[in-house]
Amino acid sequence: MRQIISILLENETGALSRVVGLFSQRGYNIEDITAAPTEDKSVSRITILTEGDNIAVERITKQLHKLVNVIKVSSLADDHEGIVEREILFVKVQCIGHTVRSEIKDLCEIFRAEIVDVTPELYILQYVNTSSEVDRFLKAVSEQVDVVETVRSGVCGIFRGDHSLRA
Repeated sequence: MRQIISILLENETGALSRVVGLFSQRGYNIEDITAAPTEDKSVSRITILTEGDNIAVERITKQLHKLVNVIKVSSLADDHEGIVEREILFVKVQCIGHTVRSEIKDLCEIFRAEIVDVTPELYILQYVNTSSEVDRFLKAVSEQVDVVETVRSGVCGIFRGDHSLRA
């Protein structure tokens, strides 16, 4: 099962390395990871996407709590309606000819994606949505044109309503 783990930790040298090392030592795979400072520059937030059942995630979160720089850990269940999850995709595509350009513009309109850069032969598209929707969009684009390059940000997630990792 797909699991999102959110971690608040002190923004110090080596803190991220210790978190990643814990996953490696325990044999857990990190599907993707994002890290950035929070509104408090001395605290960073790391969001990790991993595969595992609830027991494995509980084990991971308990081990993460033991790390020196970790302030708080929370599991954001993927199918839980109490979170907002997004990922950003940039995809560079070959767009030669009016017909191809028109098809890409129509596809972007359907998915509510944006064309953020245009050259005579290439478009760069930007799409923000859930990971599964990003996969759908990328598949649709790949069926229409040649994909030159893709860049994905990784998952970011936050609790809905009053619940907060900070509280």
